[in-house]
This record gives sequence, C-alpha cells and structure tokens, in this order.
Amino acid sequence: MRITRMDSIDIGLFEHDRNNTIYFYMLNADERIYMRYGGRDSRSADSYLSLESLALAAKKGLELHSYYKAGTLPKVERPKPESPRDIPMLVARTFKVGSCVECHLIGDFENMHREVDGTLDKLVHLFRSPDLRTIGIELNVPKGLEVKEAKGAALAAGIKPGDVVATWAGDVVWTFADVQHRYNQVPRTAKEVRVGVRRGEEVKEFTVTLPPRWWWTDTRWRQSSIEPRSYFEDRELTAEEKRKHGLAEDSFASEVKYVAEIARSTKAHELVTGDVIVAVDGVEKDVNANTASLYLILKKTPGDTANLTVLRDGKRIEMKLQTVRMSFRK
Repeated sequence: MRITRMDSIDIGLFEHDRNNTIYFYMLNADERIYMRYGGRDSRSADSYLSLESLALAAKKGLELHSYYKAGTLPKVERPKPESPRDIPMLVARTFKVGSCVECHLIGDFENMHREVDGTLDKLVHLFRSPDLRTIGIELNVPKGLEVKEAKGAALAAGIKPGDVVATWAGDVVWTFADVQHRYNQVPRTAKEVRVGVRRGEEVKEFTVTLPPRWWWTDTRWRQSSIEPRSYFEDRELTAEEKRKHGLAEDSFASEVKYVAEIARSTKAHELVTGDVIVAVDGVEKDVNANTASLYLILKKTPGDTANLTVLRDGKRIEMKLQTVRMSFRK
C-alpha cells in the first residue's frame, strides 16, 4: 500500500523521522509492525537504500509473518494512537485550507508546538537519527545490516567486518531503519550502547562507548523551523590552536570556513572566512557544544540576536549576529 497523504494516518503507530524521503513499514492486518525500511543520513536521500536490501527485508518480513500466524512471535504493546489533527498549527496550515498533509510538515509543526510549550529538547527533536559512522560502523548496504567496516569505538568494542547487526540497545533489529529508530531512542546523556551482532551461528553482544556528541548530525538538509539559521559554517579549533590563541582547551572556539551569500544580503552578520569565534554573548564553554555554530543552534531561538566575540588579524572585535527562522513551502 502506498500512502501519499498523511491526513488520516495514525502517526503514533507510524512514528519515524519525518524528513526521510521514502519509508516503508512491513506489518499485518492486525497492525503488528514487523520491521521498518528506509532511513538516510546527510550524504543523500538514498544512503542506506538498495533493491537488494529491500528484498532481504521483505523476505524476513514474510518469515516473521509466518511466526505471527503460528503464534510464536513475541507480543509487543501497540503505541498510543495519535492523529495529525491533534497538532493545531498543522491543522491551521493544511486541513483548514485544503492543503496536503505531508510527512515533513508533521515533524516540523510538532517541534514548533514543543518550542511554544517549553518541551523542546533540541538534542532529541532536532538532532534525530544519529549517524552510525560516528561510532565507526559502515554498513554494506546491499547486504542489509552486514558491517562493511568497523573502526573507532565499534572496533574497540570488538565488532568486526562481516558481523551482522542483530540487536541494538536490547531490541531485535532487521534493517537499517530499525537500527536508526532504536538508536534515536537512546538517551542523549548515555555513555554507551549495547550492540549485538550475528557472527557465524552465534550472536555476540558488545558494549560500545559513545563518543562526545554522538547524537550530532548535519542538519542543513532538513527543513526545520526550530533551527536558528546563521548562514556560516565553522570548524572546531585544535587544542594546539586554542593554546596559541590563549583559549581554554574545553572552549567551543571555532574558525569560520564558509559564509553564505545570503548572510550579506540579509545583513545577518559580518563574519568572514578565517575569523575565530571565541565567545557568544560572553560565553566560551558549553557541555554540549564544540563550535560556536552548534552553541547558537542549541541556545538560540530563530529570530534571536547574539553578540559574538571574534578574533580577526590578532585583534578581538565584537559583532552582532541575527539568527533567522527558515522559511519553506508548507
């Protein structure tokens, strides 16, 4: 079944990252979801999609259905039903004017309501779908959850190329979408995650140490009204560079590496490539941010202003920055 409008979909049952280009659910007539298929990262819309892995998922879905009919599939609790009509801002912009209810609109308006009622947690609601590559897992996409390359934290934990991911944080997973969905549910304060892999005839479980900001993903491809746009890109200074400038090693000082032309036309700021941002509103450190741009995203609401302390040609200057609320088709 292909769903082209989300008007009457149970978004409690069909919960996923709404910015995915395509997403499948394999389920039965009793609304028992066997697995998900889809997902992506910042590289492209089809980073983790292939006909081969879709065929593998479909085959496994049929196998799980046979277990369900035989009564041997463990029962799971059905999520609480939710409707797009429960989101007032979405209703005003779609149902009331006869417009289509699209997936990305649901996610965006849910976040806008969270912004208004004070329940927005940007680490969770903006930085969705953590990237497996951050912990060193590169998948062999046509072969589903087979590990193509293991490095970093994953390799240190004991995961090897050829392993097939079987469980994530204690839950059975069959596809990349299953993993991404479960990974997104890991508390952002977590220091480790349990990953089970099928190696030959055995399933071995490993504890993977999560690096700082394991939840961070490049959000620029997302259409998100809650992200304050500043129209520049930066990079974290190295420890040596921070010492050279007399900055604390745990500061979020960062070097501007790109400034979008729209920053000039909107007069958002006067940053230039090579500037080093050492403080935002007098603050130089943050437990979650390692760059000035990330600090702005986490601490500012779209439309807020900020005062930047910038190093340029060896001199400190103060500069005003105006954030912008992104406008897109709704």
